[in-house]
Formats: sequence, structure tokens, C-alpha cells
Amino acid sequence: MQIFKYQVTKGDSLNLGKFLRQQGLSKQAIAKAKHEGGMIIVNHHRRFTTYRLQVGDTVYFLPGREKENHWLKPSAAPIEIVLETANYLVVNKPAGILSIPSRYEDGDSVVNRLLGYFQRTHQAAKPHIVTRLDRDTSGLVLVGKNAIAHAQFSRYHKDLFIKKYHALVHGQFPAGASGLIDQPIAKISTGVKRHVDPSGKRALTEYQVLAANSSASLVELRLLTGRTHQIRVHLAYLGHPLYGDALYGARDAFPRQALHCFYLAFPDPFTGKAQTIKIPDPPDMQALKTQLL
Repeated sequence: MQIFKYQVTKGDSLNLGKFLRQQGLSKQAIAKAKHEGGMIIVNHHRRFTTYRLQVGDTVYFLPGREKENHWLKPSAAPIEIVLETANYLVVNKPAGILSIPSRYEDGDSVVNRLLGYFQRTHQAAKPHIVTRLDRDTSGLVLVGKNAIAHAQFSRYHKDLFIKKYHALVHGQFPAGASGLIDQPIAKISTGVKRHVDPSGKRALTEYQVLAANSSASLVELRLLTGRTHQIRVHLAYLGHPLYGDALYGARDAFPRQALHCFYLAFPDPFTGKAQTIKIPDPPDMQALKTQLL
């Protein structure tokens, strides 16, 4: 069982329950520690949440059992672990699988594959997706290994998560061009498709052109907001749909949208240190780049 340690460093006497909530723990997580196999310990003694803390006290929090979702199916399919700690991991999601299972596809996703990985490695962990990607987008996904980790990441403002992508798009951007796409995105009345529309939510995407010729461009992008299909919609709006993205106007033979999250940076809530992860583009995008550029 994972143990979380907290030090009381400031303030006058403080209610233990309030202190734990200040650390990002939900009332539900605290209740589970009290009633479902966990423990709350202050200076090596079990305490109730009404206990009054003092500066210098050490609090140990042992989470209770997480509720099992019996419909979730572990998968034996491989998943590439890029970084793993006691409380979270970063995986390289392949194109073609969901980040989380859906009602209609519940047998293969990042969550299913991690359930299988945890079983094989004998870890009492449960995947909680923190950053997700579309099915046909490949790249880095951050996953908590328990509800506490997920809650700690959820406390962060979205600006603290830096995600960068490589995209291969139709048409020639001006060489070396860069800028900010600031166009609101709204859902079209039916289906999953989105479009730029004044009535939509504000969406911001930074871009920089890395290479280009008369037929294609390689673009690096950073999301500053997190709207559904944001990169796909913004690039199509500029007249440069992603290779493989038939939903937004591409007509080509590439089997999926040519979009890869190659860079992820975030602060580690357990150590306070910055984590920065970079991975190469997958073979299919490297081959397409060679073919086009």
C-alpha cells in the first residue's frame, strides 16, 4: 500500500481533516482511509480527523481500497512505459486505441493495457488518466496510479501541463513561420465534428513551422487550451488539414491523423521537481515525413 507523508510546517493548531483536504485529498478519499482499509497516522499514532495538529507534526496517509470497476478488462496487449514512479507513470500511446474505454469499446485502451501491466508486475495500482489523447493521435499520456495521485494533479492549473505535438499537414506554410491561432471552437449540431465559430469557446494554439515544401509542412504545436479536436480544427481552418484526417478535409492514403504528442512537461506534485519528457515520432510519421519532405 502506498503511503503519503505530509509535514505540518506553518499555522496554529489545525484540524487534521482540514489539513488533509488542503493537501488535495477529497472527502471521499479521507473517508475511505477511515473505513475501507486505510489509516491516518500522526506522529506514529492513529488519529481521527478532528485531531488538532501542531507545527512539526508528521502525518502519514494510507489510502483505503479503491472501488473496483468489474466491467474493466485487463488487456495483455503491450504498452510502452516511458517514465514510472510510485504514484504515476507516462506512457507512449500508440495510434488506434482510446485513452479510456467506452461503453462500446471496453476491451482495449490505455486503461485496459495498464490494468494488464499492473497485474503482470504485481502492483496494487489502478490507472487514472490525467492527460488524454484522441484515438488516432499517438504520444505521451500522463496516468496516475491511484486516486490520490489523480487528485494531486487535478489541483494544478492546466497551464502547468505543457504538451507539444508534431503534425504533418497538407500545403506549404511560409518557411519558418510561427504564431498563435486564436479562434473559438464550437461543436457542429450533430456528430463529433467541431468548427471555428464565433459562438464557440476560446481556443489558443501556438505553432512553428519546422520544414515545408510545395505540398506539405511539418509543424510543431503547443496547446494553450484543451478543446476537443483543437489542433485538427485550427489547422483545417488555416487550410492545412492533417494528413490522414478525412474528418477535417484531408484526401490522402495515410491511415490516421498525422499527429503525435512528443513532449510533455509538468511539476511532480510529490517531489516538487519539474518533469520533462520527450520521445521521437513514431515510425509511420517518420516514414511519411521522409516521403513528403
